[in-house]
Amino acid sequence: MNNNVFKKLSYGVYIVACEYNGKYTGCTVNSIMQITSDPAIIALSVNHENYTHVCIEETKKFSISILSEQSNPLAIGTFGFRSGRDCNKFDIIPYDIKNSLPVIKDACAYLICELKGKIDTHSHTVYIAEVIDGDVLNDIKPMTYEYYHNVIKGKSPKTAPTYIKE
Repeated sequence: MNNNVFKKLSYGVYIVACEYNGKYTGCTVNSIMQITSDPAIIALSVNHENYTHVCIEETKKFSISILSEQSNPLAIGTFGFRSGRDCNKFDIIPYDIKNSLPVIKDACAYLICELKGKIDTHSHTVYIAEVIDGDVLNDIKPMTYEYYHNVIKGKSPKTAPTYIKE
């Protein structure tokens, strides 16, 4: 099979964040999709190894910052290649608080979600969540995964659902 076929699927670039034990943490993800509009339900894929996975399991609530083409690539690297077990990523990246959860300041939109269900796979959990709040923060185009790879020249961490060993 030609694994490059998966690069033709449409993805965005997002920061998923939680508050856990009095600290904020999060990770970069690219696999989120809307399931329904009424009620607003999304699906999110997170690797079992990510600290954010532990936090979502415990808190059942998370934010999604939808990054734009003008979002600082440092956020993608900080949340994608460092662990919240070892550092406070929010010490490095500016954020606001929406419904008690962190949202990246230079995101173009955000969602606040409550966990409703999940499906486990061998490496990732697909979370099903209801969107309880959200807003558009600016009119800048959302960053696509293709833009991230072709313009920013970013790489995928090994915990990404779309990671393909080069």
